[in-house]
Amino acid sequence: MKIAIVTDSTAYLTKEEEQKYHITVVPMPVIIDGHEYKEGVDITTEEFYEKLRNSNSFPSTSQAPMGEMIELYNSLADKGYDAVISIHLASTISGFYNSIKQIAPTIDRIKVIPYDSQITVKLMGYLAIQASKMASLGRSIDQIINYLNGLRATIDELFVVDDLQNLVRGGRLSNASAFIGGILKIKPLLTFDDTNHEIVAIEKIRSRKKALKRVETLFAQAYQKANYPLRALVLNGDDPKAGEEWASKIHELYPNMKIEQSYFGPEIGTHLGDKALALAWLRDFDQDQI
Repeated sequence: MKIAIVTDSTAYLTKEEEQKYHITVVPMPVIIDGHEYKEGVDITTEEFYEKLRNSNSFPSTSQAPMGEMIELYNSLADKGYDAVISIHLASTISGFYNSIKQIAPTIDRIKVIPYDSQITVKLMGYLAIQASKMASLGRSIDQIINYLNGLRATIDELFVVDDLQNLVRGGRLSNASAFIGGILKIKPLLTFDDTNHEIVAIEKIRSRKKALKRVETLFAQAYQKANYPLRALVLNGDDPKAGEEWASKIHELYPNMKIEQSYFGPEIGTHLGDKALALAWLRDFDQDQI
């Protein structure tokens, strides 16, 4: 069976990764002052943050049209694919996965398997890359999905945002009422809840420096508990210098661990705002037998 891998632009894969692993990326729309831009196509990450700082209204996000998704899946059938695993951002922060789940049974030329990454950003990109590797090795759909489920379960992350206003206005913070009181004075720590996979604020911290230190402490605890090798990912929202500095510090603390860097692009940056930083980790999949 020939299996295609599709994901959306919030995976923030490089063009080289898309081509190397033959992953089809669906651009997600972001709306700023009434104008719609396709992430990674009509607007760069740098352009987005510039517009975000100068926009007259709060930006919003949308989904790629289902008509276009049907055309995409049919085009993959034209290329000889028998099935497609479509890996998308968490259903708790976007309706995209559920929309694809609804149309999947109506597509008869190719088997469409929607997959909820329960996350987003490059962490989701890792899932897409591993799925592609397995597909190229001739692994079955069940083998790929079972592997993805296991890898997904090892993902954890902590976000430090400059303030909560974007998340609150966008309705993406499930426990917002508990944190709004000091919204302009705190640097809250956020994560995806392990049970419902919604974005939640877990601690209030008074400075960015203390917040990053707290993240390092929590990561150290996770590192000690893990019974498999970890790899880390540092992400930044239009603050590459801060991302680089933090990644360097993490590397000094864990010199033998693989540490990569990525970013929050327009779709995710809409909700986190600029200057967000995150440390994420998961099982080091490069050491997996797939």
